Amino acid sequence: MTSHFTLKNHFHEGRIVNDRLIFSALFAGLLFIALIARLIVLQVVEFEHFDSLSEKNRVDISSIAPQRGLIYDRNGVVLAENIPTFSLELTPENVPDIDDTLQQLAALFAMTEEDMLDIKERIKQQRRFRQVILKERLTEIEVATFSVNRHRFPGVDVVGRLIRHYPQGALFAHTVGYVGRINEQDLQEIDVNNYKGSMQIGKTGIEKQYEKLLHGQVGYQQVETNVQGRIVRQLNSMPSVSGQDLFLHLDINLQRVASEAMGDFNGAVVAMDPKTGGVLAMVSKPDFDPNEFVVGISSKSYAALRDSPDMPLFNRSLRGRYPPGSTLKPFIALAGLEYGVITEQSKTFCPGWYTLPGQDHRYRCWKAHGHGHMDLKAGISQSCDVYFYDLANTLGIDRIHSFLDLFRFGRHTEIDLPGESKGLSPSKEWKRANRNKAWYPGETLISGIGQGFNQMTPIQIAHATAVLAMRGIDISPRVVRASRPTGQSELQLFPAQTYQTLPIESSRNWEMVIDSMVEVVHGARGSARHIGKDLPFKIAGKTGTAQVFGIKQDEKYDAETLARKLHDHALFIAFAPAENPQFVVAVVVEHGGGGSTMAAPIARKIIDQYFGTAVNE
Repeated sequence: MTSHFTLKNHFHEGRIVNDRLIFSALFAGLLFIALIARLIVLQVVEFEHFDSLSEKNRVDISSIAPQRGLIYDRNGVVLAENIPTFSLELTPENVPDIDDTLQQLAALFAMTEEDMLDIKERIKQQRRFRQVILKERLTEIEVATFSVNRHRFPGVDVVGRLIRHYPQGALFAHTVGYVGRINEQDLQEIDVNNYKGSMQIGKTGIEKQYEKLLHGQVGYQQVETNVQGRIVRQLNSMPSVSGQDLFLHLDINLQRVASEAMGDFNGAVVAMDPKTGGVLAMVSKPDFDPNEFVVGISSKSYAALRDSPDMPLFNRSLRGRYPPGSTLKPFIALAGLEYGVITEQSKTFCPGWYTLPGQDHRYRCWKAHGHGHMDLKAGISQSCDVYFYDLANTLGIDRIHSFLDLFRFGRHTEIDLPGESKGLSPSKEWKRANRNKAWYPGETLISGIGQGFNQMTPIQIAHATAVLAMRGIDISPRVVRASRPTGQSELQLFPAQTYQTLPIESSRNWEMVIDSMVEVVHGARGSARHIGKDLPFKIAGKTGTAQVFGIKQDEKYDAETLARKLHDHALFIAFAPAENPQFVVAVVVEHGGGGSTMAAPIARKIIDQYFGTAVNE
């Protein structure tokens, strides 16, 4: 048997091994070079980026919400303050499972299904980085309960905050207003950066109008956090700047008397200082407790307020539109004097009704058997409708509209509150544009006694009365009197804003109308003579009764057979002292009946309060 042997080529095998070693070395070298290059990129080129990311793992920037400015009345009584409280808050972006977290919290804090639905809705509406309040005003037991269980709820914490509180409750609800939670609509209108850490914003009234002054400037603090996100220590900070305090013209004593004098009736009262435009009292009835809105009113409670037939959320003093009734007559009389269509001695015979030439329809006077011969003073003091039917017919609606426009009837008074209505002072042009109909002469007559299309707000009526009291000097109404910036003791007064001086040619025209208004209260036959007793000064006033539904030619108004909602509105305007006005008041009582029997006595109580206080001081 023959054996065959294959000789190994050691040279060839050695070369293969060497080639492999060289390739491995080159490959390893390339990997090393790539690693070094990557390290250079990470450590040198992108150092700042990754250093910033690393820093964010342990350093956080948190906002310091500013303390909201306080609101005081003219006597220094607090109307809006901040009180400390603890709230349970959730930051959505830091919560792994929101639904599970909410279920566990609901069991821990006995939250209702309605609470859960409300919270979930607010989480959807808010941006994920903003805290959402789950429960406010936690008790000490609730704070302790959460502290023990905190490890179970990442992204949820107990936060100490100052929340708004209104110590006077409903008394200033419509004027001071209230704050509420910041929603998506608010975020579209505000500087988001300045509201980081803030949970509330002004929603109505002074709180909304002066939001920028009241809110202040947000602060920041740089803090070191642990892996759980809890603060370990503070590294740097910039303190917040508190909002400015506001001081109002409103007087709490006057406001309380006006509110109580209204009793169970709905309506409004506005009192002003005619020399400054300062609003001393502004009542809208019914009212509500603004504190319910601060922490988030329940859907059920809000629905009860929203759907109430009495509309407690509606600010009647600014937005209520009422026929001014006979309170418009002094302004119509002044127009007649100014246009030269009447004089102080001009007389009109009142048989109890008025007819237009060539017509049979009778426009009735409130006094069925008539007043007889009426001049200017008698026409105003006894509120004769026939006198003003005739005057309005002579003037015509266009001149009436133009003259009332001087007093800003049908226009904004530019009061420093949001939501003011313009009301309505009709004209031929208005009716053609809005009703697509012609103006009829009979509509001019009823406009002359403050009925028909006329719709005025209580603030408009009060403001116009102040212009009348000041003999044509028009000063815009103002609620805020002064502010006090953070860290300062001196108040910064807000100056009165004179709008214009009315172009009345004869000063005697003012005095004739005002003398007639004095006769309303102090004359032997004045319609409000019962409130003019025992006064050390003269009041100039005018009663008004405004119908809320039409009465047919052959029908008679009988309050006893009508539902209260069909009773006339009662109105009264006044200023005092007549010769040197310091105080103006306008009262509107919904379905109160006659202005002389209901509205005038309310005004007298308010006048007594104001001047009684002034004498004591």
